[in-house]
Amino acid sequence: MSASRRQDREILRLAVPAFGALVAEPLFLLSDSAIVGTLGTAPLGGLGVASQLLNTLVYLSVFLAYGTTAGVARQVGAGDLRAGIRQGVDGMWLALVIGVGVVAIGLPLVPWLVDVFGASHDVDPYARTYMAISLFGVPSMLVVLAGTGVLRGLQDTRTPLFVSVGGFSLNLLLNAVFVLGFGWGIAGSAWGTVIAQTGSAAVYVAVVVRAARRHGAGVRPDLAGLRTAASAGASLLIRTAALRIVLIVGTSVAARMGDAEIAAYQVGYQVWSLLAFALDALAIAGQAITGRYLGAADVPRVRAVTRRMVVWGVAAGMVFGLGIVVVRPWLPSLFTSDPDVRHLLLASLLMVAALQPIAGVVFVLDGILIGAGDGTYLAWTTLIATVVFLPAALVSYWVDWSLVGLWGAIGLWMLTRMVTLSARARGDRWLVTGAVRRAREDASVT
Repeated sequence: MSASRRQDREILRLAVPAFGALVAEPLFLLSDSAIVGTLGTAPLGGLGVASQLLNTLVYLSVFLAYGTTAGVARQVGAGDLRAGIRQGVDGMWLALVIGVGVVAIGLPLVPWLVDVFGASHDVDPYARTYMAISLFGVPSMLVVLAGTGVLRGLQDTRTPLFVSVGGFSLNLLLNAVFVLGFGWGIAGSAWGTVIAQTGSAAVYVAVVVRAARRHGAGVRPDLAGLRTAASAGASLLIRTAALRIVLIVGTSVAARMGDAEIAAYQVGYQVWSLLAFALDALAIAGQAITGRYLGAADVPRVRAVTRRMVVWGVAAGMVFGLGIVVVRPWLPSLFTSDPDVRHLLLASLLMVAALQPIAGVVFVLDGILIGAGDGTYLAWTTLIATVVFLPAALVSYWVDWSLVGLWGAIGLWMLTRMVTLSARARGDRWLVTGAVRRAREDASVT
């Protein structure tokens, strides 16, 4: 078997199950969008505003998954499975602590947070209702992130797939019953999602605790471990915050354009998210493989797998882009009957399709550098890309370029990220080997 075929098998062994697991979250929101869309344009717009706020709160803590994946994978590559699982357990405790804090702080701020997005008088109450209820699911969502990171680091992406499929199925069922059956409106959609997320978190806790006992790793909270888990994710937190600023500003600009615009942007963004998470399946494979090979000090194999995954990223992006073009004439009717929203969505989907090959490169290289622990570089370059995006998005609003202009600004942001990530990947400074990426080594490669 050729080296490229072996690489493909290794990538696909991790990426294919990761695909199903990653798309579960946008599928949560797509199914919510389809069901809430039957209630009208204002509830759909409210879901768009609230979901962006909730995603911001949750994915600022995405380092719980990404940092844990890289750290556990390095330990696996170095042959210390017990230490890897213990590191993952610390991440799950940290997730619970952060989640409880988010609920306590976020509930009183719900009205103010919704106002920041500039939602109209009609959209505002729906956004407040959905967000206030869904906040109670944040601790579970964060535990899911950390638990997923543990299993990915252990080179297991199948279990997260099974959990995600179960969670999505339960979410869809509960949303249909609560919204369409019981007539609870947007509140029913929120409660259905909270219950599904809580069930998923319980499964991850059971799986990780069982693995910890099997390998002799402790499961009690450890203050030193919590501090280590928090400090390890600092750079990824900055990176994620910069990403979320782009998505927050995008939603805010769309909301200020009008109710039809925010409703169309909500659906277009969920399609984008679905495909982004699908492309991120390759990035997850990159995180796990890169961390493991660097832990084993096998730099040549890291290089070879990086080149191969970039090829996969471009190819997947092209396939997804063509897929959007094919389904574009029928897609808007699944979410709304409003002709203005449909018209705006049709134009937006062309932009989303065109950006997919670029997104393929960006997501793959982002995942590889996360797996290498190159968080400082990712933080700085993501900030640079965000600075490029912000004036472009504001100009699209001021000169009335509608959603096409806004998606053009997002395209400029993605292109900037592709250039900076490609430049880093061609160099050697991110290739730091060992079971743990030491602070001394980090300083030498930034």
